[in-house]
Amino acid sequence: MKRLMKSLAAIVSMTCACAAHAEWPEKPVKMVVPYAPGGAADAVARVVATELGARLKQQVIVENKPGAGGTIGAQAVAQAPADGYTFLYDATSFTVNPSLFPKLRFDYLKDFAAVGMVARIPTLLVVPSNSPINSVADLVQRARATPDRITYASAGNGSAAHLSAALFGQGFNVGLVHVPYKGGAPALTDLAGGQVDLMFSAVTASGPLIKSGKLKAIATAFDQRVDAFPQVPTVAESGLPGFRAYEWNAIWAPTGTPPAIRNRMEAELRSALSQPAMRQRFAEMGALPATGSAKDLTEFVKAETAKWASVIKTADIKLD
Repeated sequence: MKRLMKSLAAIVSMTCACAAHAEWPEKPVKMVVPYAPGGAADAVARVVATELGARLKQQVIVENKPGAGGTIGAQAVAQAPADGYTFLYDATSFTVNPSLFPKLRFDYLKDFAAVGMVARIPTLLVVPSNSPINSVADLVQRARATPDRITYASAGNGSAAHLSAALFGQGFNVGLVHVPYKGGAPALTDLAGGQVDLMFSAVTASGPLIKSGKLKAIATAFDQRVDAFPQVPTVAESGLPGFRAYEWNAIWAPTGTPPAIRNRMEAELRSALSQPAMRQRFAEMGALPATGSAKDLTEFVKAETAKWASVIKTADIKLD
């Protein structure tokens, strides 16, 4: 009899839990972007939040919590109640920060449950329009002929541009000199003016400068050619097989968030990203809607975290 009562109690409990999850969301959902308003991740997040809100029939509010390379916002979500009302909308830093901030009070791999990849943003290897460098082969040849003379700009130590160039230099075994800036915009300005030799820059930022003739692209760090610049080969095609260093966005929930809620959010996200209107909005921003499941995102994050940990250790990259 006791076993029967326990079984009935368990069934009732599960039924109540499922009913509660079925009613989710009963109030607005918060999506934390750990960067300042106006950036690429923030712009894409707001488009996605609007569409998810319409599908969930509750407002999805984007809350910016910038600071410390994205770790402040991430920590806030890691410590938030796992009730389905707080999610993290993060970018490439999610796989980089564990190596740049070794004393974090949370664990990126343990404290978050994947919901799904949102977008992939191609990165271009760009040089000034009047640069004598016209290909990866040119760049590598010059870097080997003049060790530690070729300079590259970035948005700062540990930024995507910094790490992409470090990975490139390690792959070709050439020495490149890092010139960090306080943001991507001033870095691109000096690059266009010829103050530095090259930069790895997201197509969302460098694309307009290429089209206006201020920069030229010699390669893409994406895993395929970019539709907007089909004549530009990938770095992999240009002598470094397997090279991949692009920016991306994804959504996570605090670990412990009920699977039913995570699955619902994942399903709505996948459906939203498949819509022609959404794909067009992404294209206008220079982003590509991502595919794949939450499990795919988890495996991707593990691989990327290991890759960047190796790059950071080899290059001895430290934050200011």
